[in-house]
Amino acid sequence: MTMASAPAAHSASAPSLSTYTFVTILVSGAIATVFFDLFGQAISPMLGFAGLAPVPLATQTWGVVFGQPYTPGGHLLHYVAGLFAYPFGYMFIWRPIVERILPLPWLLSSILYGVGLWVFALYIMAHLIAGNPAFLGFTGITWVALVGHILFAVVAAIVIRARGQ
Repeated sequence: MTMASAPAAHSASAPSLSTYTFVTILVSGAIATVFFDLFGQAISPMLGFAGLAPVPLATQTWGVVFGQPYTPGGHLLHYVAGLFAYPFGYMFIWRPIVERILPLPWLLSSILYGVGLWVFALYIMAHLIAGNPAFLGFTGITWVALVGHILFAVVAAIVIRARGQ
């Protein structure tokens, strides 16, 4: 496969990290991150719900791991997770496992992946690492984050599918 050619069809095997796949990860992550941030930081507050603050939370995590908060580090964590880590996890870990163990429709699979991202972000990162209450105390931000992470996963899956991956 050349850089310019897309895969002919989706297969049940895990993809290889070709240039095309790497670009797919970045494009899906970029578009999904825009949707996540737009929803969580603009649309949700405009509708009267909580607003998300992923960079301050990532900055807090940076501070715990490296000894002091560093806002550029928080931005780096947020964007590395959104642009690369989360879509990579979907393509190379989640989807191959689901396809082999419990084949689900792509939409349901991506929704479940979004729930997993939410658990990772609000329980593992925000609680276990950064020291906040589990799921940020199950306040309004908790549920906006759930919707945001599901939206992220669904948008990423749509882009990945549209690129034939």
